[in-house]
Amino acid sequence: MQHEKHFYIDGKWVDPIKPALLDVIDPSTEEAFTQIAVGSAADVDRAVAAARTAFPAFARTTRKERLELLRAILAEYNKRRNDAGDAISREMGAPLQFARDIQAGRGTAHLERMIEVLETYPFESVEGSTLIVREPIGVCGLITPWNWPINQIACKVLPALAAGCTMVLKPSEEAPLDAIIWSEVMEAAGTPKGVYNMIQGSGAVVGEAMSSHPGIDMMSFTGSTRAGIRVAQAAATTVKRVAQELGGKSANILLPDVDFQMAVTKGINSMMVNSGQSCTAPTRMFVPADRHDEVKSIAKAAAERFIVGDPRSPETRLGPVVNATQYEKIQRLIQAGIDEGAELVTGGPGRPEHLNRGYYVRPTVFAGVSNDMTIALATLSGV
Repeated sequence: MQHEKHFYIDGKWVDPIKPALLDVIDPSTEEAFTQIAVGSAADVDRAVAAARTAFPAFARTTRKERLELLRAILAEYNKRRNDAGDAISREMGAPLQFARDIQAGRGTAHLERMIEVLETYPFESVEGSTLIVREPIGVCGLITPWNWPINQIACKVLPALAAGCTMVLKPSEEAPLDAIIWSEVMEAAGTPKGVYNMIQGSGAVVGEAMSSHPGIDMMSFTGSTRAGIRVAQAAATTVKRVAQELGGKSANILLPDVDFQMAVTKGINSMMVNSGQSCTAPTRMFVPADRHDEVKSIAKAAAERFIVGDPRSPETRLGPVVNATQYEKIQRLIQAGIDEGAELVTGGPGRPEHLNRGYYVRPTVFAGVSNDMTIALATLSGV
């Protein structure tokens, strides 16, 4: 990877208009291991102009041409899949094998599925006497999160390409390197210039400029509810379409006839994977009151099987959380659970005893959680 300090705009790797750099922190060491360029509103203008120029021609491409492009992207991506996994592990802390097989593997899976969908997708259909034609909307602004970075990039970029749209991607500045690899894949696959553009930067600057930009026809955002509100408000000034996936506090409801050993263990595993940093993590577990003690015992055993440590160690099942902000938030929540009277089943504040640096969190389970407790609305496991 040679392009940490560049953006990909109009088929070329370019310097930011106003030079600015941001450290990329390895959460397992708390130390910077590289830097990326971060952009400004002027870089957004440049990327949007490239996408607008490219749109008329790309919108007229045939299904066959777009399928050929997707197949070329798939071939190039599979050459770089382990590179993407390595980058994800280093930048956001996922265990290396998980990052390669599951995180980076989602890129392959989404590419294969999008090719399958595009092969038969009905761009035209007849309803009664009406012909319905589905056309590309135009230039799409895509903002992706750090927790499942390649997954989310693929989920946004590939449908836009299949539909005949052009785009500007802003990946999370917390997980920027996998997006650079993805952009190198797009270049190697022969994506027409201006169809796909990528700039790095903060949500407050680059994300805001994209959301309010009159040259962007649709915004797609995945992330926090707080940031999603800002995207929607900024987009409203130009009445662009907005698609969002926000937040997450999934309930895991166990009924009396379930196999509790299987279901509780599965629920804990689903919660802990990816260091609990998934919007679909079942962070609340509702169980029959008369099975509460049984569930506590199963949950404790399941959580304590997670080995916390260096993401590059093959024994590790839990790496660090992504950054100091998330680590400190989780520590405050664990302490709030204790202070508000929830029963600490396992885990607790601080790092695991064998680790003295890195944003590592003890696998933590609370019991006896009531809905008025802070942790009932936050991102920790409660049974």
